[in-house]
Parts: sequence; structure tokens; C-alpha cells
Amino acid sequence: KEPKRTKAQNDRMWPMLQDVSRQVLLHGQRLSPEDWKDIFTALWLKTKKLEQRSVPGIDGGVVLLGVRTSKMRKASMTELIEIMFWFGSERNVRWSDDSRREYEWSKRTGRVA
Repeated sequence: KEPKRTKAQNDRMWPMLQDVSRQVLLHGQRLSPEDWKDIFTALWLKTKKLEQRSVPGIDGGVVLLGVRTSKMRKASMTELIEIMFWFGSERNVRWSDDSRREYEWSKRTGRVA
């Protein structure tokens, strides 16, 4: 079984989510980093041809269940980070020093940390 995502990957993800949250509106709404994490993990599921889990809400309707990145495997987390960079680059996100440094390090060393 492949190892779970690393602390370094988690440390890379959060500055990226902050950058997107500060700079991108989704359908006119500013979203929190946590909201963006749910959106990106839902897109990641779709790229893997997996369905997002849902359950009936307590008072009706449907509740979509998010993906826990703490339970993701290393390769899956790498894919998620790549999706985030693709999305941000398409929308001219100016990556913070923290985001850029972490991404450049991973590309230069070829390590997914």
C-alpha cells in the first residue's frame, strides 16, 4: 500500500489554497481556503472517474461529503497539488513566496515529499 501524503505536501497545499482564496472569485463569491479544498478535491475525484459521496441531509436535501486529504495517498496528493497549480495558473493567480518555493522545490528535486 502506498504511503499516506506527507506533512510537506500538506504544508505545500495550504499556502496555495490561501492564494486562490485571496485572488479568485467563483461565480462572484469569495471562498475560504477550506471551501476551495472541497472544490479541488471534488475535481480531483472527477479526474479519477470517481463520484463524490453524498448522503441524505437530516432535514432533507443532499449533503456532499468532502475528501479528507489527511487520508490521501502520496501520489493522489501530488495530483491534487498539480490540479491546484493548473487552476491558479489559468486564472493568473500570483503565487505567494511560500507556494512558489514549495512548488519549485518539488519540481527541481523531482520529489513529491
